[in-house]
Amino acid sequence: MKGIKKSPTAESLYLEYSHQTEGCIFPLHTSVALFLLSYCDCKVFNVYLVFTEENTDTSLLREALSQDVDIQVISRQDVPPIVQNCCLPAVVEKSDVFCRAGLAVVLRHIIQKSYEAKPSRKEILELLGFKKTCLKACAEVSEWTRLCELTIPLAVENFLQESSDQSPAIPEEILQLERKLSEPVRVHNDDKLRRQKLKQQKTAGVEPPSGKGKAKGKAGAQKPSKELSGSSKSLELKVAFSKLTMQDTADTNREPSHIRKAKASALPPLEHVFAEGLYFTLADIVLLPCVHHFLVIICRKYYEKLEQFPLLTSWYQRIQEVPKVKTAASKWGIHFLCLPELLNSESKPHLNSDEVTAVEEPSDPLFTGGPRPTMTKLTETGIEAMFSPHPCPSWTLDWNSLPAAVSPKEGKMSIDRALRKQQQLNNLVYMVLNQAKPGDRIVDFCSGGGHVGIVLAHMLPSCQVTLIENKELSLIRAKKRSDELGLSNIWFIQANMEYFTGMFNIGVALHACGVATDMVIEHCVQTRASFITCPCCYGFIQNTSKFNFPKSEKFKKTLSYKEHMILCRFADQTAVQLPPQRRLIGKKCMCLVDMDRATAAEEHGYSVQVLSMEPESCSPKNNMIVGVPV
Repeated sequence: MKGIKKSPTAESLYLEYSHQTEGCIFPLHTSVALFLLSYCDCKVFNVYLVFTEENTDTSLLREALSQDVDIQVISRQDVPPIVQNCCLPAVVEKSDVFCRAGLAVVLRHIIQKSYEAKPSRKEILELLGFKKTCLKACAEVSEWTRLCELTIPLAVENFLQESSDQSPAIPEEILQLERKLSEPVRVHNDDKLRRQKLKQQKTAGVEPPSGKGKAKGKAGAQKPSKELSGSSKSLELKVAFSKLTMQDTADTNREPSHIRKAKASALPPLEHVFAEGLYFTLADIVLLPCVHHFLVIICRKYYEKLEQFPLLTSWYQRIQEVPKVKTAASKWGIHFLCLPELLNSESKPHLNSDEVTAVEEPSDPLFTGGPRPTMTKLTETGIEAMFSPHPCPSWTLDWNSLPAAVSPKEGKMSIDRALRKQQQLNNLVYMVLNQAKPGDRIVDFCSGGGHVGIVLAHMLPSCQVTLIENKELSLIRAKKRSDELGLSNIWFIQANMEYFTGMFNIGVALHACGVATDMVIEHCVQTRASFITCPCCYGFIQNTSKFNFPKSEKFKKTLSYKEHMILCRFADQTAVQLPPQRRLIGKKCMCLVDMDRATAAEEHGYSVQVLSMEPESCSPKNNMIVGVPV
């Protein structure tokens, strides 16, 4: 659109464009990414807006685009093939074989690249939070990441579309965020700061709330303190804004004896300044465009509802004080509202977090703990732990004739562990080789350092292999090994599984932890692809926003969720140092959990087998679930 010259060496950032309203570019994921680019003053990417439809109206787009960021508008078919297999936003390296996809992954990468370009701006790196973990956990398992990355942006977009209706319902996700802001803050120096706050309160003659300060206690029905809402002298605000300006506010004076000896239960809780607690992080960057556009509609059409959000409006006003935020926001059509002070309203009680916790399963008076009663219950209904025979237990790759970079020994592991990894790979590779045809697309989910995917890409040069992994460093190691081998049939995608949208024929996963195995199987079932999975970490299995256990109708008729969890917990007891009898029970529990997974896939039109890898000593988690669509 702008006739700009693109850098041939820079990475390319692809953002989705569907429409714009009053200067705001949609979807909101795109507005968030553009806001971050401006906040970081980042110019290290070639930026593209990608039309979602061919007839998209761009007549007003030029006015909405900030002149500080060079942007080119293209259609979906013009993006690189690897990007066409992913949800946007996405960043691609110049080789077009390494892609980062999904909002959180892309935003974290923008921060890292911005800091590398301008190391003096340490506040950019601070957006990643303590230990650089802000929004790092994938949305499939982290409720907070899912709220920020997926559910709030989508809920606000839907609310904006429905706002023409009479009094649309307030999104539950926004109410959830308001409740989140009422919870006590946990930080790594929690005890020290709370003692400072206690000292501050004692000096001011304020009695701390009794019994509210336990570090592990649930958020009570707290009223936000007038100190935090109205005074810049509160401890939380001092700590938060000193971090933003890189000032040291440490109290070097020794605390009085009565402060040092105060019990944890007597310490006042810390209150939110920003979304994750005291410090301005990437979570605030993500939430700002969403909350802003929500509040615009509320103030314009449903002003009386504003009083439901005293903490959210306080956060919204406070975030405007962060250096560079107002400037960056205004470049992308975010012109802050002036909101009334709502925090001193004593008549509006806050929701207790106990009111919003998930509903627990009703107690089962017939429930008996331990795996044996559960297995007996299954046996009585004709379900027993039974493995299918391994089709070729002695088959092995000729590892000695393969290039060194193909071997897992390249992964810097011990000789014994490398041997066991080779044995595991023998099993998975045999199953794939038996199914793969020239031209097939094979996906190595949860690929880690690429042990499975690299072997398959080398053994099947006529197939396209894609590695999908959430951990950046693991993929970088895998790409280095691939480059050494000169592989040209391999892609690397750093993303959560649900951001990969490409078609494929075979899905593979070696030791996908907990519900990750279920996500792999679901992805394959939705695409009607074969799957070969080796589960791991059964003890991490639990109900999520996407899955309920047991999964199959057959198992649901016999077991409750609690009974199924008993199987999962004991399925992890297969370590070699455990007594043989306990390992045997653990192995049976593993088989039953995987039979439930297999049965669920069969109910969706698959032929599925549960096998043991050979030799069984190759791993304590040595089950394989192999499914083929029929």
